[in-house]
Amino acid sequence: MRRRDFITVLGGGAAIWPHAGRAQEAALPAIGYLGVTSVNEQPQRLAGFKQGLAEAGFTEGKNLLIEYRWAEGHFDRFPALVAELIKRQVAVIAVLGTSPGAVAAKAATTTIPIVFAVGDDPKAMGLVASFNRPGGNATGMYLLVLELQAKRLGILRELLPAATRVAVLVNNQHKSFATETTRELEAASRTMGMQIQVFNAGSSE
Repeated sequence: MRRRDFITVLGGGAAIWPHAGRAQEAALPAIGYLGVTSVNEQPQRLAGFKQGLAEAGFTEGKNLLIEYRWAEGHFDRFPALVAELIKRQVAVIAVLGTSPGAVAAKAATTTIPIVFAVGDDPKAMGLVASFNRPGGNATGMYLLVLELQAKRLGILRELLPAATRVAVLVNNQHKSFATETTRELEAASRTMGMQIQVFNAGSSE
């Protein structure tokens, strides 16, 4: 799916949007926003998302509705949240910063367009067929998070050259990402003569 296709879907969403609620809202296309934490914990990301929509000519409440669903850090909630968005008949589902959320959306629908920004390989997760030709109903950005782990450790080494042991905090709910992160950092730490100690966390607290 290309950018202009995404805009076309939004622009034409009013034609398929059911007449429900206030008459003014019924005339507006709606998109779903699937977040990993809560609205209070992602102000910059949400502001950037709205800015991107504005640059494409869409303003929330004016010519677009946004249906927000927040997982509050609980990945097991994603399937139910996606089901709510599908029932709401959103024109597009935006999934930013959460690979499990993108996978849940992809598993739930093959017709509603999905736009993602993830740190895991979208091809390996089955979100797209390939980078050149994504195919299907999902497209987005692959944030090279794992590939930058060694670089981050190197920067830390430059800032704290006397440091020999580093703590690594990973989210144990996202097992594949936690495993890959640990593996990348263990390999990098050996070449730098450092030690890492991994701590698992299942929530922001």
